[in-house]
Amino acid sequence: MKVALFSTKPYDRESFEAIDHPHEVDFFPQRLTEDSVELARGYPAVCAFANDVLGAAVIHALSEGGTEVVALRCAGCNHVDFDAVAETGMRVVHVPAYSPNAVAEHAVTLLMATNRHLLRSNRRLRDNNYGLHGLAGFDLVDKTVGVIGTGKIGTVFARILGAGFGTRVIAFDPYPNDHCREMGVEYVGIEELFQRSDVISLHCPLTDDSHHLIDAQAIARMKTGVVIVNTSRGPVIDTQAAIEGVKSGRIGGLGLDVYEHEGGLFFEDHSDEVLTDDLFARLLGFQNVVITGHQAFLTHEALDQIARQTLGNLTCIETGTACEREITPADEQAD
Repeated sequence: MKVALFSTKPYDRESFEAIDHPHEVDFFPQRLTEDSVELARGYPAVCAFANDVLGAAVIHALSEGGTEVVALRCAGCNHVDFDAVAETGMRVVHVPAYSPNAVAEHAVTLLMATNRHLLRSNRRLRDNNYGLHGLAGFDLVDKTVGVIGTGKIGTVFARILGAGFGTRVIAFDPYPNDHCREMGVEYVGIEELFQRSDVISLHCPLTDDSHHLIDAQAIARMKTGVVIVNTSRGPVIDTQAAIEGVKSGRIGGLGLDVYEHEGGLFFEDHSDEVLTDDLFARLLGFQNVVITGHQAFLTHEALDQIARQTLGNLTCIETGTACEREITPADEQAD
């Protein structure tokens, strides 16, 4: 199958080219948008990433250009217009579980970097300043960690924090996980989680219910000094509300791998440009906010699994084999 792979970075090309497969993959560095969709004309399949634009206009343009399959090399599909998918008969496949360990471990990294002020400490050392004032964190042992979303990633995070750090782990999920319960995770309502947690880590998909789940009202119900970590989707947090929470001290630390308005910002080199996003600039100005550019997935193991599963999905479609990783409009509506 001939495939146009958008938003290609060197690590994408390396991982896909390292695998023996029957497909003809052409790599495009451009992000898939209405402006670049014409590049896909004549390709039966398009491979897209998390920040590619797959709204109605792009889906219809892809269909008109002969594309029949969209292969997402990511788990989330909130950026896909499934009404347009249904109208065009397009097929969509994704990679639901490439390496939960990669994302969960990165969430722990953000938590530790935020709590122990690692970036601030490193900046001081570079200025030959070895003073420790203002760098005190807190022991995680016996603290209460709230996990929102206990799918594969949330479950790994809960195991690391519970068994590894000796924390009390509580969780909120509409679909409780028996494995988490066996590990001693206590499921509670979202309000109770907000009130009890010293640390809150977000591992939920982006849906209508989770959009701005962390807003001003939610933050007001949290403990003063709470540390919030988000490696799920940016819009789960209301950025303006989070900024106000950091300014007031209600949020004691914020660790972000995703950002509400990251499209067109993350994954690209903007070092020669002026940052025009005032909200993001404000976040960067806080000493107790640690941000990475949507890199939680970025391990060698995860990249290999993403490439293998994506290519396997395309093989299933091409050979007419049932693909368990296909998302239909009916599935999306059921969610």
